Formats: sequence, C-alpha cells, structure tokens
Amino acid sequence: MKELSKYQSLFKKALRIRLVEEDIISRYHTDKIQSPVHLSIGQEAVAVGVCHALTTDDLLFSTYRSHAFYLAKGGDLNAMMAELYGRVDGCCKGKGGSMHLAAPDVGFVGTSAVVASSISNAVGSALAAKLLNKEHVNVVVFGDGATEEGSYHESLNYASLHKLPLIFVCENNQYAVHSSLEDRQSYNILEHVSSYGIETHKLLNGYDVVAVADYMEELINSVREKPRPVFIEIHTCRYKEHVGPGEDFVGGYRAEQAVNDWKAKDPLETDQKSIQQFKKGLLAEIEESVLFAESSPYPDQQHLLEDIF
Repeated sequence: MKELSKYQSLFKKALRIRLVEEDIISRYHTDKIQSPVHLSIGQEAVAVGVCHALTTDDLLFSTYRSHAFYLAKGGDLNAMMAELYGRVDGCCKGKGGSMHLAAPDVGFVGTSAVVASSISNAVGSALAAKLLNKEHVNVVVFGDGATEEGSYHESLNYASLHKLPLIFVCENNQYAVHSSLEDRQSYNILEHVSSYGIETHKLLNGYDVVAVADYMEELINSVREKPRPVFIEIHTCRYKEHVGPGEDFVGGYRAEQAVNDWKAKDPLETDQKSIQQFKKGLLAEIEESVLFAESSPYPDQQHLLEDIF
C-alpha cells in the first residue's frame, strides 16, 4: 500500500475525530450516552496539529472539550466510547463521562469540567519535570474563556518566574459559552501574556492541519532544546453549540455567515476526495467501538469506592 503523505495522514486523523463526533450526535437522542458532550467539530485540526510532534512520554493537559485531544494523543477509541456510555470498560470505568477523559498510558492527563483547572495542574507538572530533570514536554490546552480565570494569571506568573518547561496553547474559538470575545475581554490575550515575559506566538489558520502541525513541531522541538514557557494562540471555530449536539444560531449571538466562511476553508468540509478515501474504513472502526461500548457492563457497587485517592 502506498504510504500516505503528511497531509493525508493528518487529514485522516482529523476526519476520524469529525466522524466520531458526528456518530455521537446521531446517537445522542437515544440517551445511551450518559453525559453531556462538548463537541470539537470544527476544531479538529488544532488537536491533531498540536499532538503531531508529541511522543507518548510527553504530557498533554486538555479541557473538558477533550474528545479531539484524547484521540489525537492516542487515546483508545473503544475506551472513550465506553466512557461516554457510562460503562465499566471506559477509560475512567464509566465514572467520568465525556468531560473527564484520561489516557495516562499515552500521556493524556485526566481532564476536568472546571474551567482553567488544567492550567495550574500543567504548571505543577512542569515544575516537577524541572526539579527531576525530566526531558518530556508538557503542553496545556485551554479556550479563550479560560484566560479570564484567576488561576490562569497565577499560572502564567509562576511559569515565567520559575522558567518552567511548558507550552501554553490557547484554542481561541472566539466564544465562551454564549459570549463573544469582544463582549468579555478588555485585554489582548498575547499582549497580556507578554507582560509576564513569556514568549508568544499566533496562528490564524487553525483549520489548516499541516500548518498547525508544522508550527507546533518547531515550537515543541525548540522547547525540548531550550526548556522554557512559551504561549501560542491558535484561532479556530466551534461549529456546534457550547454543549450538546445542536446548532448555535437560534440565540442570535453568533453569525451563521462567520461559521460558513470558516467552513469554506476547512478541508474536512471541502476535500471530498480525501473524505471518500478514508470514510468507509473509519466508519467501520467507529461502529466497532459502539458495539464494544454497548456490550460492556455498567459499573456496580464494587466499583463505587475504587480509584479514590
């Protein structure tokens, strides 16, 4: 079989995430999925691009909108689907649901429903790496809304003060729940980060998976060679509502045309040839994961007090 090009390989990973979440949407009305879902549809290229140059030893901290990063980092699809179904074979034994995915075997640290909470955890991990002379890279991903939280500002200050090896990735989709950026923030994100003495980067074309992968590869390699805190803001677009499987236009706070403009540049919308090349095989894999989830038992009383620390 002919080896896939870099674009094809990254595209396939992004399409896999898109199809997984579209499958979740198709089944959500049955109530078999036992948790709220925060979908990454429209933002897949960021997750795949960020994870492209990371190894399984590198640690990735994500948000509760975590499906894309869990899968891009190498998390097991069967375990993810079983977790969404609330089954014992889930990655958190059915106790966490969509917002609390974890795959420590591939360096995907458990996520939390608390906005910005992963940022301070990542700073602690970076501090430990520095003190123990660990060579792995720490990366933390968060939304633009998290930059309004106190722990975010404290984390930037601490990371800069102690020169911690950590890459901050702001996945800027312009909205926090129903509020636009201009309605929430009096500051410019990168200007504010710079005030802490942290090196900043910006990528506007977050729909381009190769561009994200190339930029992140350079940044990750740079931090490996010279451990320090760096910050990158990647612009992206959330196609679905903040939480749930629906559209996001009925409230009047988002312009449908802005989303359509982004979709016109998104290869997962426009590259029909590549979609058809990979779709059949990916759908078969997804169907197997659903069958796995539905055949997995529910947790029972014996699991109630397990894994409590």
